[in-house]
Amino acid sequence: MTTRFSCLPVLAALALACAGAAVAQAAKTDDVRAQIAKRLEIKVEDVRPSPIDGLYEVRAGAEVGYVSADGRYYVNGDVFDMASKENLTEDVRRKGRMALLSSIKDQDAIIFAPKAAAQHTVTVFTDVDCVHCRRMHSEIAELNRLGVRVRYLMFPRGGPGSESWKKAESVWCSADRKDALTRAKKGEKVSAKPCDTPVAAQYELGRSLGVNGTPGIFTDRGEYLAGYASAAYLAAYLDEPAAATASD
Repeated sequence: MTTRFSCLPVLAALALACAGAAVAQAAKTDDVRAQIAKRLEIKVEDVRPSPIDGLYEVRAGAEVGYVSADGRYYVNGDVFDMASKENLTEDVRRKGRMALLSSIKDQDAIIFAPKAAAQHTVTVFTDVDCVHCRRMHSEIAELNRLGVRVRYLMFPRGGPGSESWKKAESVWCSADRKDALTRAKKGEKVSAKPCDTPVAAQYELGRSLGVNGTPGIFTDRGEYLAGYASAAYLAAYLDEPAAATASD
C-alpha cells in the first residue's frame, strides 16, 4: 500500500507561523506607537504608521508631522507619492479639518445662505476689524448669488481681551447677529448686553486648524484658503480648483 502524505499539516503550520508573526508585528507597532505618544505627550490614537518605513505619522488637530520609531527625530513637511503625484499629507490634513469643522453646529455660526439650495458651503474664520475680512463680506450677496453658503466663526486676531474680541462678543450677543456682523464690518459700533458666547471655543478651534490670519476660509472638501478671495474666484474654485483664475 502506498503511503500518501498530505500537505495540509504543513500549510496549517505555516499559516500559524504567519499569524503569529503578524500578531507579534502588530504588538510591536502598538508598543512603538505607545512610546512615541508618551514621549510627545499625545494620545496613542494620534500616532499611526506612515507610508514610509521607519516613520510614524503624528496628528494634532489638522496638523500632521512624522517621527522616527525611537521618537527622537521629527519631520515637518509633506509626503508625496511620486507615482501618483498625490500629496498624502494634505489628504490627511483635509480629513482632520473636516472632522474638526463637523463639530460646529449651524446654531453656533453666523450663516449667510442663498435663497435657493446652496451648491457649496465655506466656513470662514473672521475678525470684524480685519480689512480683508471686510472686503470679503462686502461681496457676501454675490457669494450667495453664486450658490455659496458662508458660515462665519469668530477669530479675533488680538486674542482674549482685545477690542476685536469685545466686538465679536457684542455681535454674537445681538438679537440679529447677521445685521450686527455686517454693521460691525462697516465700522459701526455694535452694543449688546453681555451673554455666553462661543467666541473662545471658535478661536481655539481656529488655532487647532492652523489659522494664522483672517479671513481663514475652509471649503466643504476640507481645503484651507488663507486670506481674501473674491466671490468670483471662490465660487469657481469650489466648482473646480484647477479651473479657477486668480483675481484681485
